[in-house]
Amino acid sequence: MNIKSLLLGSAAALIAVSGARAADAVTVAEPEPAEYVKICDVYGAGYFYIPGTETCLRIGGYVRYDIAGGDIGSFDGAKNVDHQDGSIQATWKKNARFSLRTWTGQETELGTLKTYTETRFNFGNRNATASVVRGVVTDNPAVNKGVTLNFAWIQLGGLRVGKDESAFDTFIGYAGNVINDTLVPYGDFDTNVVQYNFDAGNGFSAVVSLEEGSGTVGTIDSYVPHVVGGVKYTQGWGGISGVVAYDSNYEEVAGKVRLDVKASDELSLFVMGGYGTDDNLNDDAGNVIDAHGRGFYKQWSGNWAVWGGGTYKFNEKTSFNTQLSYDEGKNFGVAANIAYEIVKGFKVTAEVDYLHVGDDTVTNWTKADKKNNIGGILRFQRSF
Repeated sequence: MNIKSLLLGSAAALIAVSGARAADAVTVAEPEPAEYVKICDVYGAGYFYIPGTETCLRIGGYVRYDIAGGDIGSFDGAKNVDHQDGSIQATWKKNARFSLRTWTGQETELGTLKTYTETRFNFGNRNATASVVRGVVTDNPAVNKGVTLNFAWIQLGGLRVGKDESAFDTFIGYAGNVINDTLVPYGDFDTNVVQYNFDAGNGFSAVVSLEEGSGTVGTIDSYVPHVVGGVKYTQGWGGISGVVAYDSNYEEVAGKVRLDVKASDELSLFVMGGYGTDDNLNDDAGNVIDAHGRGFYKQWSGNWAVWGGGTYKFNEKTSFNTQLSYDEGKNFGVAANIAYEIVKGFKVTAEVDYLHVGDDTVTNWTKADKKNNIGGILRFQRSF
């Protein structure tokens, strides 16, 4: 009996020890509390708090595919090369783009602190780059076009610094809801800025912008910046606005005034006029680079130009957009499109463009090589 009891006791002890060890092996530490992303609706839809901060972030952008044909219809305004002499291979011009955008917002004791960035990635035809493919000369090979930083600015209250588009265009507004809105150009875009925006809250707003410009002609060549100033008044019926710009390189002045009218819930119209001095732009005697009459701001031919057009919404999904433009150099452009939203966030736009090239053939903005040119673009865009 004693031996039996001893064996039973030993077995029980072994089981107890094994059980203790097994229990130790599957012991799991208490999980840390999960920190879920919180929605931030202060600045609009799509924002969320960056975990552990008071900063709200929104991520968005679009994926786009363009198919263009004809004499005009590029993907950077209307600039295009089209050859009709038979020695150049003429094909469709196509472009795929991925645009990544970010917005941030945070409330501080000095006002709202914001940032905005947009980076674009493009693959498509380089219309002005000649190459030889299978023994045939082509001027539009499809290649990766690299990465462009289109926006990267910081704004605290009304003060904005960084990479933006010129207030000469952004403050008064772009020339219509068409793809090729620069058949007659209305100002250059890319620039670094030190800018102050004032909003009175009653429909009145103003801007002062010190700008660096860009490009061979447009980038400032001294410590003196380009200067843009503008005022705007908006109400339910529409608005009226104006901007004035000083080109410090050529010591010339350009200005634009604009009237927007909301005729009905379906129809909105605009007309915009521009005027600029160009004595130094046409005289290279005192300038390193001859601007051929076109500075960073006064990009149209001659002293004056006019743009007009509008949008008519047939329904929530379909709209018709058009723009007409003309300048003193007798350049005349017409752009018209139908935009249709197939599903929310996915839109297809079909546009037809016409350009009559005027007397200013030396500095032809679009580089179209015929007197009368026609082309078009079919655009597919998924925005998110």
